[in-house]
Amino acid sequence: MSHEHVNFPVYGQVDYFKQQQPQQPQYNPHLGGKQKTLDPIVTGTSVIAIKYDKGVVMGSDMLLSYGTLARFNTIERMKKFGGNTIVGASGEYSDFQSITNILDDLVTDDHCMDDGTKLTPEEIWNYLARLLYNGRNRGNPLWNTLVVMGYQGGKSFLGKVDLVGTCFKDDIITTGYGSHIALPLLRKARDENPNMNLEQAKQLIQDCLRVLFYRDGRASKKIQISVAGEEGIEISGPIELDTFHWNSGEAAVKNFSQV
Repeated sequence: MSHEHVNFPVYGQVDYFKQQQPQQPQYNPHLGGKQKTLDPIVTGTSVIAIKYDKGVVMGSDMLLSYGTLARFNTIERMKKFGGNTIVGASGEYSDFQSITNILDDLVTDDHCMDDGTKLTPEEIWNYLARLLYNGRNRGNPLWNTLVVMGYQGGKSFLGKVDLVGTCFKDDIITTGYGSHIALPLLRKARDENPNMNLEQAKQLIQDCLRVLFYRDGRASKKIQISVAGEEGIEISGPIELDTFHWNSGEAAVKNFSQV
């Protein structure tokens, strides 16, 4: 009696349902290679933040520039994630929208775990550092500089992540042109008043954003201020700075009169 050899199929080698397998896209020299982010297009400028005695205050304007054109003037560049973290962004806004979707999914997954814990601001900051560093390693960076702030367990947090994944924590954080103009002002105010309260911190942020509006060609006088403290986290509505005080020459006039 002859025995026929039966080749039993191995899972993964046989298409039992005869489905049409998707074909890999072929390279088309007329369409060019795979495109990656090379230059930011629609961008936001500075984000500045400082710790006060019981929390953190962060501020940014609401302008998005299309190249050098002041195109969108009412766009929020600070977002809440969970109940204790706020992230502010400079740079390409579409990349920040992508990061926002990723963080929303992360917070949703954490909520569905229902294990009695919540993501801390520092954990979100660490996650963003790994996310941006991974994009940099693939040669396709997310073109943003992010400021992460929050308040949890009686402790305030303030950190920064740039587009190549470099991250650090500090009591004062600035991005964009604010690193050249606002940072010295914030440090001076911090040295003179190391235990400033919430109202003083808010006023300081507004004063720095006003100077940035005067000096930065990509800044706007319409701003937002966010706070993370004992009472929770909050992002204000649009605030329009008063920019009609042009008395900066008075000191010079008085000095010249004394010569």
